[in-house]
Amino acid sequence: MDTRRIVLGRWTRRKLKQEVRWILDARYRTRCLIILRADEGWGPTRISRALNCSRSLVNRTLDRFLAEGLCGLVDRREDNGAPKADENYVAAVRRILQGRPRDFGHRRTTWTKRLLIDTAAWQTGVVVSKTTMGRVLKTLRARRGRAKPLGPCPWSEARKNRRMALIHRLIDSLPPNQVALWEDEADIDLNPKIGSDWTLPGMQRQVMTPGKNVKCYFAAAMDAANGRLRWVKAKKKNSGLFIALLEKLLKVYAGKRMIHVILDNFGIHSSRQTREWLSEHDPRIRLHFLPPYCPDDNRIERKLWREVHANVTINHDRDHIDVLCDDVVRYMMAENRRAIAVSESRAAI
Repeated sequence: MDTRRIVLGRWTRRKLKQEVRWILDARYRTRCLIILRADEGWGPTRISRALNCSRSLVNRTLDRFLAEGLCGLVDRREDNGAPKADENYVAAVRRILQGRPRDFGHRRTTWTKRLLIDTAAWQTGVVVSKTTMGRVLKTLRARRGRAKPLGPCPWSEARKNRRMALIHRLIDSLPPNQVALWEDEADIDLNPKIGSDWTLPGMQRQVMTPGKNVKCYFAAAMDAANGRLRWVKAKKKNSGLFIALLEKLLKVYAGKRMIHVILDNFGIHSSRQTREWLSEHDPRIRLHFLPPYCPDDNRIERKLWREVHANVTINHDRDHIDVLCDDVVRYMMAENRRAIAVSESRAAI
């Protein structure tokens, strides 16, 4: 028979009800409720279902109460001794995560909890459980992130720093009749980029892909002073796309004596067609090239295109490239409205 009746005295029952009402420890509250429900004639199976706990926990709690009374409900973890995952252990895991598994002699290329446990045990001599390693990772605020592919920059660190310092000095010292803009291009694919998303347990979100991928290309420039965006789009990513953006900048900033464009070393930025256009047209445009293979140094890459992909193109459900491009345009228009609002609030101050 699935029942283990416990008969409580009036004082004990009142004490347990007070503990359930005021105690902050959820585990201790659960153990008190188990005893109270058993006193009401509930069996272990019914108690475990009602309290969303295991039947073994119910039986263990009843055994401890019968053997020790109220003292048997107290958490005994303080008797476990010093925690294994102390500050030295957490520091060791931090050092391990700064490297790769192969730096420590493993064949695997990515970290798992088990691999971290084994490596930390070799470093510190302390073996912990996966649950404890999970708490250590939470303490370190570690996350499972995607790696970012990068090309090796051929410049020395000193040369790269000199170039970036020169560009930032240019932005900081611009006179009112000049403007500086960060420039970059982006590919918009009808074939959606696949990214992480919140889903319910046992559910995997499905993203339909087209039978044939179609591309559209944007070239955009972001004002270094206020974050305002200017852009053009085309079906091909060539010198014509970049030149179309320069022509638009000349119209938008017609009152500026000099337009400084900060950009990467993509081929269309220094092609023969681009050089000829620059020599034949308004000399107000001056190009400032960033160090090669350093996309993080281009602010528009981080502030605009990364957010465009996160908000528009990842896991999208559009079935036509023009509709997807309209979504991109609407996002950039919203960013312009936010930039204008920020500029107005700063001017009011």
